Amino acid sequence: MQNIVIAIDGTSASGKSTNAKLVAQALGYVYVDTGAMYRTLAWYCLQHGVDIHNVRSVAAVCRRWKTRLTCVDSQVRLLVDGYFPEKEIRTVETSAAVPHVAAVPKVRDWMKRKQRECVQFGNLVMEGRDIGTNVFPETNFKFYLDASLAERTRRRVADGVQEDLARRDRRDSQRAAAPLMIPLGAVVVNNSGQTPAETSELILNEIQRRLAASDAPT
Repeated sequence: MQNIVIAIDGTSASGKSTNAKLVAQALGYVYVDTGAMYRTLAWYCLQHGVDIHNVRSVAAVCRRWKTRLTCVDSQVRLLVDGYFPEKEIRTVETSAAVPHVAAVPKVRDWMKRKQRECVQFGNLVMEGRDIGTNVFPETNFKFYLDASLAERTRRRVADGVQEDLARRDRRDSQRAAAPLMIPLGAVVVNNSGQTPAETSELILNEIQRRLAASDAPT
């Protein structure tokens, strides 16, 4: 793997997106939100009347929809028919559909291939739930973010979102296809009580340490 991939996995509301963006900005790397890709598929299914509870129907979408990757302002986007549904994928309806499409094995296979193509844009900071375990298990830069359930719930409420995070955790960790788990060799960061600046600094320090070690003479 020529380009560097920094994998940031973790539970819901653990600060993956915020910290991945901060780390990418600090390093001048490209940011990849893999969750947005799953959201785009969920939105597409809803728009086209696809039964999100029908595994075959959802899997069939991945074989026929017209997509391509692009990089805008150092962020990767998955375009559908040349369009990026930036606002549409953040609706309550789309959010509710995401776990159903994300659990489909064929979907995760398709997403893995598409996400690995992102290295065409350069060094990456990629966040999600299976980056270090499934998408880029070979990377030497793996981080797993978590926080207490109470802290994560507070963050969701502050964002105006009501979500049963304990149930989401169980669903993510128990799905058959690429379940949420701590990647082998990952640095585990519990950021309860930390600010994003503190968490991202911790991650950046570890990245710099590993980069320096990889450049050291043997």
